[in-house]
Amino acid sequence: QVQLVESGGGLVQVGGSLRLSCAASGRPLDTYTVGWFRQTPGKEREFVAVSGYKGGNSYDRDSALGRFRISRDIAENKVFLQMNNLKPEDTAVYYCAASTRAILVRHVSDYEYWGQGTQVTVSS
Repeated sequence: QVQLVESGGGLVQVGGSLRLSCAASGRPLDTYTVGWFRQTPGKEREFVAVSGYKGGNSYDRDSALGRFRISRDIAENKVFLQMNNLKPEDTAVYYCAASTRAILVRHVSDYEYWGQGTQVTVSS
């Protein structure tokens, strides 16, 4: 079983950048597909980006493509989400999640393990 802890959230101005980290313990992350999701009050958790353990990344076309980048550091057992050109609508709690599925899954139900989340607030 893997445990996940997110960090790196905070308050940033419009157009700024943040780098979120997802640190894993218990198992190596290179055996999991890892996704980033976000959630705002009253809304469902939504997919942002995913990194497959067999390679390849995928992004939500509307929210992340072209602005966010997901990456892995195998030695540190971490997955990162670099977020650039942030907008007020990016304000949310961001979660990382791990899945044993080998494909680039995008649904909350495909992920078995979740972190506690980190708040990102973009001010205008």
